[in-house]
Amino acid sequence: MDVAVVLFTSDLRLRDQPALHAALRAADAVVPLFVRDPAVDRAGFAAPNRLAFLADALADLDGALRERGGHLVLREGDVVEEVCAVVSRTGAGEVHLSGGVSGFARHREERLRRELERLRCRLRVHDGVVTVVPPGAVVPDQRDHFAVFTPYFRRWRESARRDPLPAPRRVRVPDGVGGAALPQRRRLSGVSPGVPAGGEREGRRRMAAWLRSGVDAYAERHDDLAGDATSRLSPYLHFGCLSAAELARKAREHGGAGAEAFERQLAWRDFHHQVLAARPDAAWSDYRARGDRWRRAGRDADAWRAGRTGYPVVDAAMRQLAHEGWMHNRGRLLVGSFLTKTLYTDWRVGAEHFLGLLVDGDLANNQLNWQWVAGTGTDTRPNRVLNPAAQGRRYDPDGGYVRRWVPELDGVPVRALHEPWRLEPATLRERGYPEPIVELDAGRDRFLAARGR
Repeated sequence: MDVAVVLFTSDLRLRDQPALHAALRAADAVVPLFVRDPAVDRAGFAAPNRLAFLADALADLDGALRERGGHLVLREGDVVEEVCAVVSRTGAGEVHLSGGVSGFARHREERLRRELERLRCRLRVHDGVVTVVPPGAVVPDQRDHFAVFTPYFRRWRESARRDPLPAPRRVRVPDGVGGAALPQRRRLSGVSPGVPAGGEREGRRRMAAWLRSGVDAYAERHDDLAGDATSRLSPYLHFGCLSAAELARKAREHGGAGAEAFERQLAWRDFHHQVLAARPDAAWSDYRARGDRWRRAGRDADAWRAGRTGYPVVDAAMRQLAHEGWMHNRGRLLVGSFLTKTLYTDWRVGAEHFLGLLVDGDLANNQLNWQWVAGTGTDTRPNRVLNPAAQGRRYDPDGGYVRRWVPELDGVPVRALHEPWRLEPATLRERGYPEPIVELDAGRDRFLAARGR
């Protein structure tokens, strides 16, 4: 009996799963394998919120496989050692894996290929499983990646797309392959109370609801903080519970200005994946160094993390992150600009804090969005500074977002809500809300002076 192994990573689904599809075509039986690697913990990426979502996703994947006659095999340990142990146990001739772009993913692939060759087993890597367009599929002349989004988007929009694949009807798993018990969310500690349920089933439910009743208004409402009019599908894309290629196809078929604006956001996600694929060191090093001498720590950064800066829209966004493990995209821009430019604090401080809480925190999009807002990434206007009071008035004009997350300011008139320092200091003290930790003009001037402006 021919056996193949499918190593699941950031592709925890059955629908439009090219690695699984290819394995089922190549072999009589398949081992659907997920390895819980302690190297992920040591690298600091095993955040409680993502572990909770992962537990849901693995349980959902196992349930879907059991409906088709199979089951998920969970192993714990070094990923290469565990894959090789399964290959040796089953005599598998192929291991199928979805391609990744991080340095960790590339090192994993190199080690797997080397060790599997010794077992006379072939490694097959499938690109374009995590993204719509595979990194490197569209490149400018004589370069290995696009450094500016607009020309990338033009090529991305015109690129050839594969057809999404159906879920398999049956998955046969060979006998005798042991594994560990699946993790359970309820056994985890430190999980934010608002973390959503994970898994393909939940992701597809949310995708259908979004396409049915949310996407049409996306172009005009995506920056509305209180309206919460974004898809919230990013965690399901990060874990691969949803296929980015299928979602892009459905958005294009839906049509309209909202779907087009949403598809552009999927391209933005792909854009950062192709940057990191070409420049893996950009995960922690400046993509475009500006000679910054960043501040690294201190009371200002602590106040930022705690949502106690004295700038209500910044504090609201940081508190949303702590409660939900997610933050509105406009909020991410605001808090990023405030930390890196108004407080002149290293973008890596912000990126690390986000990775500790975000359910959708993947290396490509988290790190490179932080670099973009810090002016060390691909932004063509690297020295722009967002004013949180002005942004609050524009994107939360009625104050609904601030009132939800900063209850200390409930009842404050709208005219003062985004500038509470205009209230009497005694009023702020009575409400328990802090005065601003920095003057906006002073912070802006410090940043621009550091950049030689």
